[in-house]
Amino acid sequence: MRNTRRVLISGASIAGPALAYWLNLYGFRVTVVERAAGPRPGGQAIDVRGPALEVCERMGVLEEIRARRTGLRGMSMVDDNGKELFSTTEHTASGGSLSSTDIEILRDDLSSVLLTAGGDGIEYLYNDSIAALAQGTDEVAVTFHRGDSRAFDIVVAADGVHSSTRALVFGPEENFLRHLGGYLGVWTVPNYLDLDRWEVIYQMPGDVWGGMVMSVRDNTEARVFVGVHSDEPPATFLGSRSVSDQKRLVAERYKDARWEMPRLLEYMWGAPDFHFDATAQIHMDSWSRGRVTLVGDAGYCGSPMSGQSTSMAVVGAYVLAGELKAAGGDHTAAFAAYERELRGYATANQQLALDNQARREAQEPSAGQEPDTNPTHIGDSFYEVVNSYTLKDY
Repeated sequence: MRNTRRVLISGASIAGPALAYWLNLYGFRVTVVERAAGPRPGGQAIDVRGPALEVCERMGVLEEIRARRTGLRGMSMVDDNGKELFSTTEHTASGGSLSSTDIEILRDDLSSVLLTAGGDGIEYLYNDSIAALAQGTDEVAVTFHRGDSRAFDIVVAADGVHSSTRALVFGPEENFLRHLGGYLGVWTVPNYLDLDRWEVIYQMPGDVWGGMVMSVRDNTEARVFVGVHSDEPPATFLGSRSVSDQKRLVAERYKDARWEMPRLLEYMWGAPDFHFDATAQIHMDSWSRGRVTLVGDAGYCGSPMSGQSTSMAVVGAYVLAGELKAAGGDHTAAFAAYERELRGYATANQQLALDNQARREAQEPSAGQEPDTNPTHIGDSFYEVVNSYTLKDY
């Protein structure tokens, strides 16, 4: 393998920094371009499970990730008046069993760990993105939105479910996106409820969706999560809405909510890290075209309903880098091996979300009905899928 092998990665959240770490370790010359002006704040509480834990251990970051875990002790559910309906210290809705080896961590905390792990040998270009690319016999000519033009040997789209890089090479998002009928909003608030490593769910009567708040970062703050049902696809539901419009939509959907929701919504208006997106999957016939390939949510998003999107991104990054190393930088052989290695695992994990969607749609919410305390139905069959892949040594 030539140490000057040039790789451009689009996206600096989870899959991008993880891939950059391994490629840099293997002697590739790595550039990561990120649309945001810096590391993105906010995001959901996400989970690192199964082989993804082993990848993090091999990266030498597992203990730091454990140190930054949410550390929840349990969860409860409340009604309109704040009366406790249910409480448990055995599991949480966001992370599953508290006795498992899984690590629940905030998305931005995990991203920070992965970004730091890569070291100074990786070039990061913030506040920029790929405007155009042209594949040639020996390289990919890339034009950036800020005007620069450069050439790379390989381009990897790690820029999420709405990947603009994927659209440039494979076509419109609607050709690959499978909408699961919901949208999730998340933002940070002060921990004014004095939650002590605790999660509280409020479900609006007669609705399978509701609100959830959990204390994070040693109880110094809290994150709020809300769900909105709509069968309208993201291209139309989100495409014409600014962040302000999205906040107004959430406020309208929750205008009749009680408990602490009115105050939590007040904090939403000033939250700089507000994020709102679809529960959706990406299904591709192929993960690569020429010198461009996809990793993580850009290629095989499982959606939050799978409970596995983050872990698939981490494992996918490890495998893609490993196959590029094993193939001596031959992208054609490496991309094919990467897909052979992971296609079945990705499909099985996506099916977890589809099964959960079917369960949700079968529910008939009624007044006083208790919310589902295990929305991803984490159990033995779930872990059979999670642990069905064994990492190769590269």
